[in-house]
Amino acid sequence: MLRLNVDMKSSEDDGGVGTLSIGELAGRFGLATHVLRHWEAMGLLHPDRDGGGRRRYGANDLTHVATILIMKEAGLSLSSIRSLSTTVDRATRREILHPVAEELRSTIAAAQAALDLIEGGLNCEYENVTQCPNYRRLIAERAGPRNPVEQPWSEAVAPTS
Repeated sequence: MLRLNVDMKSSEDDGGVGTLSIGELAGRFGLATHVLRHWEAMGLLHPDRDGGGRRRYGANDLTHVATILIMKEAGLSLSSIRSLSTTVDRATRREILHPVAEELRSTIAAAQAALDLIEGGLNCEYENVTQCPNYRRLIAERAGPRNPVEQPWSEAVAPTS
């Protein structure tokens, strides 16, 4: 899980403004500095420069990096993130985010179904979990009816004599 700490201490060479070097910012997020340079080249970051031309990152830049990382975790591409960061049009934002939200909902539903199945196995008192009626019910719900007579899956695959 990503944790953002925007409490910044100024370094000796930033004039007390409270900025970070590229290495310091990258270190806060466990990133390589070339990642931040790439994001800058893509127009995702716009760091200030000091008198020597070195990048200096402030609190807003920390927020932008955290936002980029969270959006990437959610499945957005860097080009989609760039589009989101440059648009103020609500319809465009919805057009970009709606399919990602649907994909996440699907992933969450699949993970919840898998967790229910695992918990069913954990809560089973039977020696062989596949013989547990509750576990079989969960499997049947997951697999759905297996034949036209609408028998639960667990009965449809019962051994025949």
